[in-house]
Amino acid sequence: MGQCGITSSKTVLVFLNLIFWAAAGILCYVGAYVFITYDDYDHFFEDVYTLIPAVVIIVVGALLFIIGLIGCCATVRESCCGLTTFVILLLLVFMTEVAVVVLGYVYRAKVEDEVNSSIQEVYDEYNGTNSNAQSRAIDYIQRQLQCCGIHNYSDWQKTHWFEESKNHSVPISCCKAKGCTGSLSRPEDLYQEGCEALVVEKLQEIMLYVIWAALTFAAIQMLGMLCACVVLCRRSRDPAYELLVTGGTYA
Repeated sequence: MGQCGITSSKTVLVFLNLIFWAAAGILCYVGAYVFITYDDYDHFFEDVYTLIPAVVIIVVGALLFIIGLIGCCATVRESCCGLTTFVILLLLVFMTEVAVVVLGYVYRAKVEDEVNSSIQEVYDEYNGTNSNAQSRAIDYIQRQLQCCGIHNYSDWQKTHWFEESKNHSVPISCCKAKGCTGSLSRPEDLYQEGCEALVVEKLQEIMLYVIWAALTFAAIQMLGMLCACVVLCRRSRDPAYELLVTGGTYA
């Protein structure tokens, strides 16, 4: 019965280690996705809100690949030292992922306040040129999210760019129809929804991806630690195994 439990635990462990390798790739992808998205939205909030969770996720992904390798070797060879190392590393990664979940939850709650306090300043610095980082960010977001202005397209009338251009129009990135020039005389050609709410929604969605990814793999790691502990405990109680390890002989 004990041998059956060990065999089952070893089988699950090998399977989990394969999952860890896949998880490593997925976590690195999630971290890279956060980085890429951050590059497009970085003018609307502080770096800490995405950089820290993204870095932690990528580091955890790299560690999971190493852990999977150690786990496979230790499980196949039934190495007590290897399995102990495997459990300790999994515990450290598990604690890190719990920290990621907490950070993600805290930052997700602060995103709205952060965007609300910075978006007006970003729009005020818009000058319509590709060399201006704020202009590129706003044009990208308005096209990507299909929005115009902070709350609606009329917000552009309060910006420095609108006053200086004196052409009674909004940026072309606000246009939803071909042939649109951004003229306020044809508001039906413009996106009607403001960007502020959509930016907040997008950023919160990103943080939600980070939280769920961390929670999912934390649950898998708990199962891995449990199986490794079963193998270690059963082997430590097996006299024949002890004799084999110490080089003893049967009486």
